[in-house]
Amino acid sequence: MNDAAKPPAKPAVSPLAPARTPDLAPVAGVRLAAAACGIRYQGRDDLMLAELAPGSTIAGVLTRSLTAGAPVAWCRRNLPGGRVRGIVVNSGNSNTFTGAKGEAVVEATAREAARLLGCAPSEIFISSTGVIGEPPAGERILAGLPRAQAALAAENWPAAARAITTTDTFPKLATARAAIGGTTVTINGFAKGSGMIAPDMATMLAYVFTDARIAAPVLQSLLSAGADRSFNCITVDGDTSTSDTVLLCATGAAQHEPVTRASDAQLRAFRKALDAVLIDLAQQIVRDGEGAEKFVTIEVTGAASARAARRIGLAIGNSPLVKTALAAGDANWGRIVMAVGKAGEKADRDRLVIAVGGTRICEKGGPVPSYDEAPVARHMAGRDIHIAVDLGIGRGRATVWTCDLTHRYIDINGSYRS
Repeated sequence: MNDAAKPPAKPAVSPLAPARTPDLAPVAGVRLAAAACGIRYQGRDDLMLAELAPGSTIAGVLTRSLTAGAPVAWCRRNLPGGRVRGIVVNSGNSNTFTGAKGEAVVEATAREAARLLGCAPSEIFISSTGVIGEPPAGERILAGLPRAQAALAAENWPAAARAITTTDTFPKLATARAAIGGTTVTINGFAKGSGMIAPDMATMLAYVFTDARIAAPVLQSLLSAGADRSFNCITVDGDTSTSDTVLLCATGAAQHEPVTRASDAQLRAFRKALDAVLIDLAQQIVRDGEGAEKFVTIEVTGAASARAARRIGLAIGNSPLVKTALAAGDANWGRIVMAVGKAGEKADRDRLVIAVGGTRICEKGGPVPSYDEAPVARHMAGRDIHIAVDLGIGRGRATVWTCDLTHRYIDINGSYRS
């Protein structure tokens, strides 16, 4: 039976999902729509179209994967222009490793979206997510674009968020407000991601929109720094996607003076709000990790540098031995010691301090004399796990978010194409 001919099994919502989905108010200058094209799934939307007002600026961070898909290459070529009128995203097929046909589908999609929105193809940005190496359904995407354009509306945030999902069990949305020069601006975003999650400039797909008046170079500075503190600090399985894309768009509809310098003091509140949205979306991706049952925060301090701290945190978060112990609620802290040691960053056995759930486990080269495993085991039996590692070497610190590794991850990925 053809994949596109059978309805997708509806996955159970992750037990780590947020209690409620936030209500996103309209962002002036942004309209969105979703359409069902049957690219891979039947009975659900799988195409997202976002229309932005003329003059909107854009910034982006893209995967560093050396086998990136044609949509990533298209975005990389057009981001230096700094202008956007439309974003097209399809789910079900990543248009990666598809050769000249994949490139032709991207170009045709951009031309058709540009025709519908009345702009240049270079102002259209494209993303695709799904199976790698299968011919892209260009005809279905092109047929769906006019339907999506006809459905464009300012309030379609939930539909847009659902349309870009693959193995996700819930739509991921976040919102915040901030003031620039006394004018309140809105920041809305949505993302997808569940598996093939490991940081390398961007993680999976995320789209963030604001009505602020911010020049493209300033947006790029804000996004690059924000992604480094959010999407580049999460991991589910250590695998970096070929399609990872994060785009930040500003319509300029807000009535404040244009911001043309990243150092402008008026951006302080906006930067904080943007970081909050990015971290919220990044954490939701981890909370929807394939088969995940526990959300894990790894706080690393005392490292030689911030970079070293993050690398150590990711070594812990990516360790299958650590992640399976977390899944089982096994207080096997020796696996954390192992992960710190393999990270390739400076560490000193006798200065290393590890605590789980606030209980100090080891210091001065061995377990603390009064160590009692019972409170650690109780903490690891819960949904939210906290691991603290202090290297005692320098001032570098970082926080990394991950999840446990359960048999359900194998079930999902073992049958991903079936």
